[in-house]
Order: sequence, then structure tokens, then C-alpha cells
Amino acid sequence: MSHLLRSLGRLTISSPNRLVPALVASPAVTNQFHTSSTLSKKWNSHSTGPKRWLDYNKIIYPPQAADEEPRPAFICHQKTNIKYSPKKMWYIASFVRGMSVDEAVKQLSFIDKKGAAAVKEAILEAVEMAVKNHNVEFRSNLWVAESFCGKGRVFKGFRRHGRGRFGEVEYKHSHYFVRLEEGSPPENYYPGQEPKSGDQMLQEWLESMRKRKVINSL
Repeated sequence: MSHLLRSLGRLTISSPNRLVPALVASPAVTNQFHTSSTLSKKWNSHSTGPKRWLDYNKIIYPPQAADEEPRPAFICHQKTNIKYSPKKMWYIASFVRGMSVDEAVKQLSFIDKKGAAAVKEAILEAVEMAVKNHNVEFRSNLWVAESFCGKGRVFKGFRRHGRGRFGEVEYKHSHYFVRLEEGSPPENYYPGQEPKSGDQMLQEWLESMRKRKVINSL
């Protein structure tokens, strides 16, 4: 081992520019290796996500008349390129739709999913923006008017299989969009899907039974 170290020492003193690239590698050489840095913003700064959703915050509405209903304040916010599948994010985005911000944050705190933490963070950021930049007086007087997700960047890789075969792997990202509106949330966010009483469900069942028809009969 000592002979090897002495030989390397003589090599560095005699010809420092003739060293083997494996021993002295320049930063330009090391950056060419395919590592996890390809997922960073350094390599993908051109793909920062959609931008039109935030343009809704820049809209200036004309003054309202005295007899018109006051227009509630709203704030649009987004969180782009979340390392989470859009299909999984859809369930979380639909879950908080129509809730107040306090209830949404409370419910998301008990969901043990990676996407729930991102949605919770986006809602809290939107609340801060509403109070600081959009003149919302009470931060608790907001509700989730819109909540949906979209497909983000997809990086493709490969996985080794048996007998020299390879399989394709997709590393998916998702975008999350949220719009908070000032006021109280509606009792039924989805129209036409109000909860029905027992008598109403009984009448619907009776009507469906009366409409039955025997096949091949007049």
C-alpha cells in the first residue's frame, strides 16, 4: 500500500496534467453522470408549471351599484410539480371541495398521505395571500370554492427485469389548483345531490317499483 501511495505522489508532482480522469475529475465531467439532480430545477427551469391560473388574481372589476349584491373576494393559488400521482391527488382535491378553510385544514391533518400535506400547505399559503394582498378581514371567513389537480411533468426511467429485459418506469408529478372565496360555504356544494329524508327515499322506491314492466308483455 505504501508503494502505491509513493507512486501516486510522484505522478502528481511530475505530471499533474496527465492524471487519470477517474482520479482527478473536473466538475464538467461529474455533471454528465445521470443522477438525481436531473429532477431539480437546475435541469428543468424551463418547466415551472402553468401560469394562467394566477392571472385571475390580477383582474380589476368595475365598481358595483348600490343595489347589487356585494361581490365576495377570492384568491387563486397553485402548487406546481408535486411529486405525487395526479390520480391519487384527485381524491384529496375533491375531498376538501366546499369546506371552510379551518375544516379543510383540520381534515387534511388526519390524512396520512403525501398529497394531503401539499394540499394543506397550498391552502394555508392561499389564506396568507388573501389576508395580506386581497384585503380579506377575517382569515377564517374563507371556504374552498374550487379545488382540482392536473398532470405535471413526467420523467421516464427503466427497471431491470430477468433475462436481460427492461421495463419502463414513469415518475409522475401533479399540479394542484385552489380558489378560496370569502364568506360561508354553501350547505350543498353539488346541486341536485341534497340529502333526502326517509319519506322521500320511500316515495322514489315506490315510483321505481310501479314503473317496472314484465319483459315481452304489452
